[in-house]
Amino acid sequence: MALSRSEKRLLRALARGSLLKAHRDMDGAKTFLLHPLTGPAEVVQKKAVDALLRQGLISSNQKFPAATFLLTEKGRLMAAALEQP
Repeated sequence: MALSRSEKRLLRALARGSLLKAHRDMDGAKTFLLHPLTGPAEVVQKKAVDALLRQGLISSNQKFPAATFLLTEKGRLMAAALEQP
């Protein structure tokens, strides 16, 4: 399974404690934000989130207005493998 650089970066960030949330506005538009432990949140591309979901590396709690994405067991294993030299 080939991951893009942004997908790898996102997995690593989640493994280190950052939170990934999908924020919906009243019109239904969705913005993905990565909330690090310190510092401001940053926008994440929908493409990266969708790819990780398709591969079963993250899952969502499906809450409105801000769903939170969590690493699956498969995602935790992949993130750990990415940390190996």
